[in-house]
Amino acid sequence: MEKQEVIISENLGQSLSAAIGGVEHDRLFVLTDENTLRLCWPLVCEMPCMQGGQMITIGATDENKTLESLVHVWTVLQQGGATRHSLMICLGGGMVTDLGGFAASTFKRGIAYINVPTTLLSMVDASVGGKTGINFGGLKNEVGVFNCAQTVILDTTFLRTLDYQNLASGYAEMLKHGLISTVENWAELLRFDIAEADYAELGKLVGKSVAVKEHIVEEDPLEKGIRKALNLGHTVGHAFESLAMAEGRTVLHGYAVAWGLVCELYLSAKRMGFPREKLYQTIQYVKNHYGTFDFDCKKYDCLYELMTHDKKNTSGSVNFTLLGDVGDIHINQTATREEIFDMLDFYREN
Repeated sequence: MEKQEVIISENLGQSLSAAIGGVEHDRLFVLTDENTLRLCWPLVCEMPCMQGGQMITIGATDENKTLESLVHVWTVLQQGGATRHSLMICLGGGMVTDLGGFAASTFKRGIAYINVPTTLLSMVDASVGGKTGINFGGLKNEVGVFNCAQTVILDTTFLRTLDYQNLASGYAEMLKHGLISTVENWAELLRFDIAEADYAELGKLVGKSVAVKEHIVEEDPLEKGIRKALNLGHTVGHAFESLAMAEGRTVLHGYAVAWGLVCELYLSAKRMGFPREKLYQTIQYVKNHYGTFDFDCKKYDCLYELMTHDKKNTSGSVNFTLLGDVGDIHINQTATREEIFDMLDFYREN
């Protein structure tokens, strides 16, 4: 998998023009969801480089990261005369870049695409690293491919279009990056006030967060080893998301990851000696900014079953990434059913 170009943009028009001009193409398509069509498309639609682009719009939120939406994108590409030499711009959050990247990677066996993430979550997570996919059979990201965007353009201008919940959702992935990097980065993230966001400061933190992910992805592009560090909080987080989806509750991905971090840091403390002081500092930050996920002990079996379907698992064991300390990463750690139930007890009691 080729290394993708990630541009931290200070002039969106220039960055888009250069990225589009750098890909020889016959037709241009622009994928948005209903929200980014309304809030973000107006910020770029008048740019000369975007003229002539054919629009494709899908429903907003993760509930629409489905096979049906994927078929819709393929259909519009086909009816719009897309060829193997066409180019697609994915303008949106993680759902758009995930699904759009998958659609581009599979149409005509692959057309070029550029990610322009418009949410904090997609800037620091979904749009970078080449993971694409859709939800399937009630499970998160069950079907997809590894295929990097030609270019990823990060411009914090879009962050001003976000409400608090979506800003906080993306920030959870940044917390994860802090936990797997350095104490300084982690502590800096805990000091930042999402509710009163300083966008200039946030832009600097985004740059540091993306650099953590880029370094790991470059070392292990296909998730055979250290890239699994990026799954911290996700084994439990994805189970929370899937349970919420099954119950008709809307849970943003980053909130589920934040709650998953609490669970998996507790397991890290039990198994790897992760410092209790840092555990409780992180728990307090998560409680203050993300609240808690409500479930009772009757849901433990269901959550355990969902964890067994996680793509990181081998031989039926539930696989975790755990920490001995901030930056001290231990991948491929398994846990028993009893340990997982104990972890869920801790979460509900704290």
